[in-house]
Amino acid sequence: MNIGVLKETKSLEKRVAIIPSTVKDLTEKGYSFFVEKDAGHSSHYADQSFVDAGAKIVERNEVFGCDIVVKVNTPTEDEIGLLNSNSLLISLFQTIKDIDLVKKLKDKQLSAFSLNLLPRTTLAQKMDILSSQANIAGYKAVLIGADHIEKYMPLLMTAAGTISPAKTLVIGAGVAGLQAIATAKRLGAQVEAFDVRPEVKEQVESLGAKFVEVESDGDDGVGSGGYAKETSEEYKKRQQELMQDRISKSDLVITTALIPNRPAPVLIPTNMVNLMKSGSVIMDLAAENGGNCELTKPDELVNHNGVLIDGNTNLPSTMATHASQLFSKNVQAIIEHCHGEEGFKLDKEDEIIDGMLFIEKGEIRHEPTKEAL
Repeated sequence: MNIGVLKETKSLEKRVAIIPSTVKDLTEKGYSFFVEKDAGHSSHYADQSFVDAGAKIVERNEVFGCDIVVKVNTPTEDEIGLLNSNSLLISLFQTIKDIDLVKKLKDKQLSAFSLNLLPRTTLAQKMDILSSQANIAGYKAVLIGADHIEKYMPLLMTAAGTISPAKTLVIGAGVAGLQAIATAKRLGAQVEAFDVRPEVKEQVESLGAKFVEVESDGDDGVGSGGYAKETSEEYKKRQQELMQDRISKSDLVITTALIPNRPAPVLIPTNMVNLMKSGSVIMDLAAENGGNCELTKPDELVNHNGVLIDGNTNLPSTMATHASQLFSKNVQAIIEHCHGEEGFKLDKEDEIIDGMLFIEKGEIRHEPTKEAL
């Protein structure tokens, strides 16, 4: 089978979906690669490195003739129009957010994997692109936030006096949040973390942070597959009171709360931002889906009474070399999972394939997407 790799066209996107090492590994399994010219340039993977690995460098239109087309971001309407009807698209397709593009896929009788829909199971860990990219986002959010706050992160004893450590609050202790906690602790900050799932308390504390706990009688916020879910109104009220106290004392707040296929929950309303000290910073990692802060603007740096709110929607792209490496390895694991004795096969009895294959030859298979249509 032929695998095509497109150059990303989204603004500020520097990643590439496949890197040369994956080309080399999958070429040995019988796959042929057609990589768009300069696809890896922004992430520092030269065309010649793809050629050396066994790929062919081609013009953009030739990529669309491949059996499998791989890209990082959701395709554009024009890209969908150029795809062959029998091809399989693999990308980070947000099916409900981009429902109009799903209609285009349906009309063209296409098949597509959404990497956002990969089931979170033990077997699927090496394919989990959301986790690999979130890990990078959590790391980079702390570095950028530390630069924004114009303060030292660690406790310092100097001849001129003692510098107190920066107070960092991480909201959401998933993959991004845990990496943010670990990175902030390595920089010497005083770190607190909050999550609606009480079972992550041990993980937070093992990284040296204090777990901020909201008292709850039930399973508020505990969703399936390791995700969080919507909480009750009573829980939200107690959460807001506790968050208001912690946020007002924080120098750096990193928010990571996302619910799959839903707008990001607003955890920091304007009245809370008003209580923050001038010079404080909010790094909103949920900006792509609207943001956890009411004042967040996607891909903008908002200054509200001296408080900076950073709405960067693509932090992994700021570390394009390693982000592409991890993305590529995840995609490679997916293709190898689909590869059997007879070659590449979409076995819908397989939980992982069944979860990602949201549309097959124009037929919508993912129920929430079908309902949205």
